[in-house]
Amino acid sequence: MLRHAFFRIAFSLAVFAGAAHAQPSAATLARQVEVRRTAHGVPHIKAENLAAAAYASAYVQSEDYGPRVALSLLRARGEMARWFGRDSINEDFVNHLAYTRAVQSYPLLEQPTRDVYDGFAVGVNRYIELHPEEFPAGFVPHFTGYDVLAKDVELPPLAQSAKFLARTDSASRVRAPAPGDPNDGSNAWAFAPVRTKSKHAILLRNPHLTWTAGYYEAHVVVPGVLDFYGDMRIGGPFGVIGGFNHDLGWATTNNDALLWQIYALDADPAQPDHYLLDGASLALQREPVTVTFKDGAALSSETRETYRTSLGPVIARANGKVYVFRAADDGEYRAGEQFLHMMRAKSLAEWKDAMRIRARLNSSFTYADRAGNIFYLWNAAIPSLPHPSGGDTTAIPARRTSEVWTHFVPLDSLPQVLNPKGGYVHNENDAPYYTNMREPLDPARYPAYFPVPRLGLRSQLAIDLIDNDRKMSLEDVVALKHSYRMLLADRVRDDLVSAVRAANPTGDVAKAIDMIAAWDKTVSPDSRGGTLFESWWRRYLGRGGAAAADSAYAQPWSASAPTSTPRGLRAPARAAEAFAWAVGETTKRYGRFDPPWGDVHRVRRGAVDVPVGGCASDLGCFRVLTYRDDADGKRVATGSDGWILAVEFGDEPRGYSVLAYGESPKPTSPYFSDQAEMFSRGQLKPIAWNDRDIDAQTIKRYRPGETP
Repeated sequence: MLRHAFFRIAFSLAVFAGAAHAQPSAATLARQVEVRRTAHGVPHIKAENLAAAAYASAYVQSEDYGPRVALSLLRARGEMARWFGRDSINEDFVNHLAYTRAVQSYPLLEQPTRDVYDGFAVGVNRYIELHPEEFPAGFVPHFTGYDVLAKDVELPPLAQSAKFLARTDSASRVRAPAPGDPNDGSNAWAFAPVRTKSKHAILLRNPHLTWTAGYYEAHVVVPGVLDFYGDMRIGGPFGVIGGFNHDLGWATTNNDALLWQIYALDADPAQPDHYLLDGASLALQREPVTVTFKDGAALSSETRETYRTSLGPVIARANGKVYVFRAADDGEYRAGEQFLHMMRAKSLAEWKDAMRIRARLNSSFTYADRAGNIFYLWNAAIPSLPHPSGGDTTAIPARRTSEVWTHFVPLDSLPQVLNPKGGYVHNENDAPYYTNMREPLDPARYPAYFPVPRLGLRSQLAIDLIDNDRKMSLEDVVALKHSYRMLLADRVRDDLVSAVRAANPTGDVAKAIDMIAAWDKTVSPDSRGGTLFESWWRRYLGRGGAAAADSAYAQPWSASAPTSTPRGLRAPARAAEAFAWAVGETTKRYGRFDPPWGDVHRVRRGAVDVPVGGCASDLGCFRVLTYRDDADGKRVATGSDGWILAVEFGDEPRGYSVLAYGESPKPTSPYFSDQAEMFSRGQLKPIAWNDRDIDAQTIKRYRPGETP
C-alpha cells in the first residue's frame, strides 16, 4: 500500500516537528566512539550506540571529502543560494520542498533511525567547528537531523514529464533529463554453495559510476546492534548501495522501472483553481516557496509557487484540464529506515521484510547469505495500474480515484529468482528475465508496462563466463570478474575481416586487417588490436553512436537467441571504408595502428601513471571503463569500474575490495591514489573484518572531534 503519511499529518504535528529538537553533544558522542583507520584509510567505526556511530561516520567522511559533506546538507536544506549566490536558486526551490517534507515526517521515523540522522548532523557540525578555514567566513548552518533526512526525501522526477509538456505546448520550467551514460550501471553476481569450492555462498559487487560519485568504503559496528561493512555514499549515513554483515550481503544494479503516470483531471468550470474528482470540486493546494540568495554584500529573496492535487503535483493547466504527475516517490522519506533494517537483518526472511517497507524505490538486488541462499529481486515500487500505461507522452483521463493507481505491485509479485539451478544469479542492468539461463523468467507473467526483454553484450559476456558447472573459490571469482574479453569482437570481427579483404586493401590497411584477424579479441593492457577496433566501430556507427548499434548489425538482438545475437555487419562496404579511416586516424593519434591497449589507456592519479585494461559497456566488456583524452593524447580512466567488493559467507565473512579512486579526493591525502595501481592490475586488498585483523592493520586510532 502506498503510504504518504505526511499529507495526512495535522498542522500541529508539523509545527511540533519544525521546532528545534535536542541533539546529543559532540563531546558526549566523541567519548562513545573510536575510529581505527586501516591500510588504505578504511575507517572501522566502533561505537556504543547508533548516534555515536553516525557522528563518527559524518566526521570521517568530512576528513576525507572536506566541505562536500556539509555542502550536501546545505543543498538538501535549500540554502545554497544564501551562501553562494543566485546561480543556485532553482535547485534551492526544489530542495526546500524536500526539506519541508523532512521536517513534517521526522516524528514518524523509528527512534533508531532518528538517532542516526541526529548523530550524523552533530558530526558535520563538529567538523565545521574545528575546520573553519575550509568554509566561507561565518559559515555556521547548525545542521540537524532534518537536514540529513532531507537528502533521503524523494520528490517526483518532474523532468520525466518534458515530452508530454512539449506535446501540449505548455509553458514550463521543466527540462528533459539529459541522456544517461550507457556505461553507468553495475555488475552483480551471487553463487550458491553448489558452485563454490568452499561450499559457502559468494557475492560480487561492482558498480559503474564516475570516479567523482563519492563511493566510500567503511565498517560500522555497534555491538549487539549493527555490524556492517560496505560502500556508503558521501554526504549521508544511509547511502548504502551494497555491503554485508555477519550473515548476509547484497549488491544493487540500476533498473528502469516506470514509477509514475500523468493524469488529466477536469478543471472545475465554476470555480477557479479547483478540479473535479469523485464528483466533488476540490481546491488546488498552493505551495509557495521563498528562497533567500546572496546578492552582492546583501541578501535578497524570491518567491515561487507550485500547485498540487491529492494525486500529486500539477505540471500543466490547459484546455480545461489539470495535468497531474502521480509518482511512487512523491514524498517518500523512509529509505534510510529501510536500509537500517536491511543492514541489521540476520536472515533472508528478515531482509525481505525490510524490503517490504518499499522505500527503496528501484534497483535490482542480488543477495547471498551464510545459510547458503542466493536471491535476485527486480525491485521497484512500481504502481499497479488499472489502465494501460500512458508513458511519458499521454495523460490518462481520470474522473474518479478508482481510475488512477493507488498501490504498488506486491513485492512477492515482482520478478525474482531464489536458489535456481546452476547455482548462480547475475544482473548487469538488463531486464530480469535472464537472471539465470537454466530457469529464465517468462515476460508474459508480468504486466505490459514492465521492462521488455533485452540482454546487452555485457550481460551476455557475464552469462558466458558463469553459466557453467565450474566450482570456484573467492579468488577465482575475483579473477573471472577481471576478464578483458570484448564480446563485440566475437560477434563482428570475422565479418569485418571479410569485408575489408573483399575491398582488396593495400599498405597499412592490409597489414592492419591481418593484425585484427590474429587479435585475441581482448582489451588486456598488452593486447594489440582493441584500440583500432574501437576506433573503427565508432566510425562505422556514425553520428547515431551506440544508439544506432541495432541497425548496424546484420542480425539484431532477438529473444529467440538471447545469448548469441546481435551479430554480423549489415553494411560491409561501409564497414570497410570505416576501417580504412580508422587505420589512418589511429596511426595519426598514436604513431602506429596497433598500439598496445595499455599504452593508450591509463590510470593517472597523483604520481600514478600505469596501463589499464577495460572498455565501454556497448563494446561488450564486463570490466567497463570510461576514459577522457588527456593533453598528451593518452586516454585516462575517469569512471565506471572503480569499486569492487567480493565476499564469501563462511563462519565469518571473508572478502576482498578495491576503491580505485581511494577514500579521499584530496590530492594531499595519503588515500588519494594509494589504490590506483592495485586497481589497474586487477588486484584487490583483503578486507579486515574481525578485531584481530582490524587491529593488525590499524595505522591510526582516535576519537573523532575529541577535544585534546
